[in-house]
Amino acid sequence: MNMSFLQELFSSITQRDALQRRLGNRKHPHDAEGMVAACEELLESDGEATGIVLAGRALDIYKSLDKPEKRRFFETLATRFAADPDAIDRAYRTYRHDRSNQSLALLFEASEPQRQELLRRLNLAHGATYELVLMRQDFLALMKDHKDFEPINADFVHLFGSWFNRGFLVLKRIDWNTPAAILEKIIRYEAVHKIQGWDDLRRRLDARDRRCFGFFHPAIGDEPLIFVEVALTKGLPDRIQPILSNDHYDIADPSLADSAAFFGISNCQVGLRGISFGNFLIKQVVQELKQELPNLRNFVTLSPLPMFRDWLATTQRDEPELLTPDAQEALALLDKPDWAEDEEQAARVNEVIRPLAARYLLKAKNRDGLPLNPVARFHLGNGAELHRINGLGDVSAQGMKQSAGLMVNYLYVLENIERNNEKYTTDGEIVCSQSVRELSRLGRKLFQGEPEK
Repeated sequence: MNMSFLQELFSSITQRDALQRRLGNRKHPHDAEGMVAACEELLESDGEATGIVLAGRALDIYKSLDKPEKRRFFETLATRFAADPDAIDRAYRTYRHDRSNQSLALLFEASEPQRQELLRRLNLAHGATYELVLMRQDFLALMKDHKDFEPINADFVHLFGSWFNRGFLVLKRIDWNTPAAILEKIIRYEAVHKIQGWDDLRRRLDARDRRCFGFFHPAIGDEPLIFVEVALTKGLPDRIQPILSNDHYDIADPSLADSAAFFGISNCQVGLRGISFGNFLIKQVVQELKQELPNLRNFVTLSPLPMFRDWLATTQRDEPELLTPDAQEALALLDKPDWAEDEEQAARVNEVIRPLAARYLLKAKNRDGLPLNPVARFHLGNGAELHRINGLGDVSAQGMKQSAGLMVNYLYVLENIERNNEKYTTDGEIVCSQSVRELSRLGRKLFQGEPEK
């Protein structure tokens, strides 16, 4: 046994307890002013042991604050803990006359908001990383009404981007033997297709034709950051209901599958919004699946098409004259609650909405010139190909409401991912299959007089 290690551990615990007793008389009120005072004391402290105690005390105060007091704390954080303009001016004047790396480092140091050092020091406390993720969750809810909060958000993103770097993430397979505490969180966090209790979860983790993987971080334990659900199938799936059914099995043994379909990707931590994990997750899961099941040839998503119905409604409402009369008549059927159950009506609607969906995915752009659809941005940005648009792919109430029943296959071909990504990010080119390209041409004909671009 390493007695030196035990002695150091005992000394550390004893020192921490002594510090807690010594600092015990320094009480701060549990309000915004008390939280600010605790933060200032933390920034003025010297020594790691003292910092750990003071950081824990500050986080305890924060957790006790109600929403108005948290808002007041963030308002102070935006002003009192910003960078010092005079220090920046002095450092810049020095750098203008001395272009050395040392002067540049001093300028960087002066330009950094004091908030970033505060967050680093708060992170010293036990369990603080997750507490700070929850703090940002509170902050994001408050930021909607405060434009001057954006610099604080930039500080969170900057630090979280380092703390949750890919090198720190741990990929774990989630199955029926995974601890119940994690399984409960998978049920709670599933954001695409709600899990209807434990029996539904058991089906989604069935080793015969399902896989589930998640990213975890050592600093926050059993809290998943993101997870993906996979269906093993023969051929590319075009409908979600059979996959979600508790009594449907496409294959009896995983070795019979030739395709892996990613049908649900759920980000679990609101406080980590804007920190990208999904692209790493999909690529690593593909590698894991290829190693386990060498017969797999296709890696594809079965994705929803959120915002498509809204886009259709806007097009019909704002510029109805753009659509041909036949297209307008077919789209009017969408207002009938049972159109999908009538074979003739469903065929007529899909003849119109599938081409329009191709047009929407390829041509509708946001202010940054990227695809308007967020799911498309995610997968195309990861290097996937827009492969197929499926009519009546999701006939649930949510699927009909947001996507008019459509679902999309994005195809991941490992040897093409980097090339596709480069085309997308450099030239704005969306790589798509011939079938989607042909649908887009049909969609153009449904818009009267629209020129090809």
